[in-house]
Amino acid sequence: MSHDAQADDTTDATARPAAASPLEAAVEAAVEATVNAGDIARLADVGRAAVSNWRRRYEDFPQPVGGTASSPLFSLPEVEAWLRRNGKSFEVSQGDRVWQRLRASADDLRLGEVLGEVGAFLLYTLRDPVGWKRLSATPGFAERLPGAVAEATADLPRRTGDATPVEPGLLRLVAGMAERNGAAGTFEFLCERYAEAHSRRLALTRPDVAALMTRLACPGARTVLDPACGMGTLLLDAARAGGAGDKARLLGQDANETVALLAALRLLLRGRDARVVPGDALRHDAFSPDRPADTLGDAPADAPGDALVDAVVCDPPFNERAWGHEDLVGDPRWQYGMPPRGEPELAWVQHCLAHVRPGGLVAVLMPGAAASRRPGRRVRANLLRTGALRAVFTLAPGGPDLWLLRRPEPGERQPGAILVADAGDDPASAEAVWRAHLAKAELPPGGRTVRIIDILDDEVDVSPARHLSPRIDTQGFPADRERFRYAIAALADDVPDLEVLTGGAAGWDASWATVAEMARSGLVTIRHSTLRALPADASDGEVPDGDVPDGEVAEGGVPEGGVREGGVREGRVPDGGAPEGRVPDGGVPEGGVREGGVPVLTADDVAAGAAPSRRIPRAPGLVVVRPGDVVASAVTARVVAGEGAVLGPHLSLFRVDPGKVDPEFLAGFLRYAAGGGRPHLGSSRVEARRARVPQLPLAVQRAYGTAFRRLLALEDGLREAAAVGEALARLGVEGLIDGRLRPRG
Repeated sequence: MSHDAQADDTTDATARPAAASPLEAAVEAAVEATVNAGDIARLADVGRAAVSNWRRRYEDFPQPVGGTASSPLFSLPEVEAWLRRNGKSFEVSQGDRVWQRLRASADDLRLGEVLGEVGAFLLYTLRDPVGWKRLSATPGFAERLPGAVAEATADLPRRTGDATPVEPGLLRLVAGMAERNGAAGTFEFLCERYAEAHSRRLALTRPDVAALMTRLACPGARTVLDPACGMGTLLLDAARAGGAGDKARLLGQDANETVALLAALRLLLRGRDARVVPGDALRHDAFSPDRPADTLGDAPADAPGDALVDAVVCDPPFNERAWGHEDLVGDPRWQYGMPPRGEPELAWVQHCLAHVRPGGLVAVLMPGAAASRRPGRRVRANLLRTGALRAVFTLAPGGPDLWLLRRPEPGERQPGAILVADAGDDPASAEAVWRAHLAKAELPPGGRTVRIIDILDDEVDVSPARHLSPRIDTQGFPADRERFRYAIAALADDVPDLEVLTGGAAGWDASWATVAEMARSGLVTIRHSTLRALPADASDGEVPDGDVPDGEVAEGGVPEGGVREGGVREGRVPDGGAPEGRVPDGGVPEGGVREGGVPVLTADDVAAGAAPSRRIPRAPGLVVVRPGDVVASAVTARVVAGEGAVLGPHLSLFRVDPGKVDPEFLAGFLRYAAGGGRPHLGSSRVEARRARVPQLPLAVQRAYGTAFRRLLALEDGLREAAAVGEALARLGVEGLIDGRLRPRG
């Protein structure tokens, strides 16, 4: 307990903090909370694209006060004032204010250090709340605070260099947040924000993978070690998964001094019995079983330097060439062989095994290639021969893999097989396979035991993909075969009956007109999509109200005020103000599209002849498609049967006068101009306008239109039959190889 806490405990616990000194006030004035575009989007509950639109369209939007051209920072007070002035709803939580103030107090390289100082302060307030209340009421408390914090947090990892000062105003905000959310909850919130801001620098273990690793390796464990602990994710899960509850001893080490401090704080603020040491565990092992406890540098006298732990979990750095190969030749940890220079992950595996007691489990994440790389085959073979490697799980396509190991006990019988499994998209399924394996029950799909003698060949490949059959359902082979037969039979029905002419149709060359000429004569009305790209918040399902307010469009969408320059329609404008097919500003598109978003027809939908597959927020100026419209992309054109969708990017709409032009007839010639004719350089929109169409009677057009439609159906049927046939052939081959299919007779 600090000296302040040993004073008279009758001090008024509700004493007001003393007024800031002139120095403190100057520091606070110099630090202003800043936000980036993502932060603004979160505060205003909109997409990032909407923020980009605000910056581009509103001249009074706050100017950047820092950051870079690609990631500018804005003053939070200025942003709040602008949102309020423009009627934009927003909410700045207490946590957001604290985080933005913290982020503004240091550059990105020192942000972790400041966060560590804030965490140490929170640990001090948790351990000595009375001392903090008394100290905070003292004028100029900032000068005495570092000593009080250091005295109350002596079990934190030692830091090299001078401590990074934290401005007093920020600490008061942090203390206020901790009164509401608790010290641990407050620090966890700030750590989450820090991880988001540094997602490219921090390698964090996925929460579902961390939970799986600790459930497999740590049940009943009273001591758990993570030699590459990062921010402590695995150790936090180990405390929950272990059978010792809060009494479990958690040990960690990380090469990054700042990250090690954050891990220690996350554990200690939760009241865990934890010790985290900074340093490279391979070169400078802080928990070496062969090293006396009193030689562990900053370790307390009772540090378990000469003890083995019950379980080890580890998510080591992958593919590190400079891991100390030359310095660690002959190291006693290499009981299974000297790890090759290019196999640092096998060094981590042996490091973990060297720290666990006989019979204890080790869970290590490994790159998928580590299971089969040729240089590591000797170490893998020894891990198999001694019974140390018990299971390999593939957690996702391309890795990582999870290796589950057990340190052999002297004199025990070695297993004759190893478990391999593919967890697919659900890492938790690996646990079910492991439990079934332990119970000697039938394994769920995706798991298999492989005899070790069958693996000990020239490659010693323990990757699950090598030993598992493909996940195929051969029960569907008869149905797929019938589907293919039906698709092939249906193709013949789509072939039109065409008459062969020797000299060309009579009058065929008499009168032709381009689509542009037809538009000028009122036979066709042309619309071009106003969307340059789908908005960033376009979705496969319904877009909730409020993503983009009425009259605003996400970045890359429709400019405010309607159609952008170059997208003006050609042809007639009906009476009533808004052109046909356009949505009046602020209105709902014609066709009964439900509020909250409109379906959008994309180029892929047109190519596949499919219904609209995406939805976008409502916005002015969108082009609505009607039944009978011809929609053309750069490669094809089709007549649309449905209604209510809007025209997506890079599409054009051709609306015919049905009493004079058959839409299928026009679509056939547009299709030829887009993809079936001679290749042209330049815009597909220009080529569609240049497409030449013969001027024929409507009845003749309809006959040609029917033939064009059936030939398009034939193209679609051929694509479908090819896809079905390929899937059928692949299923047949895999089923024959897997032994689940065989020839009849």
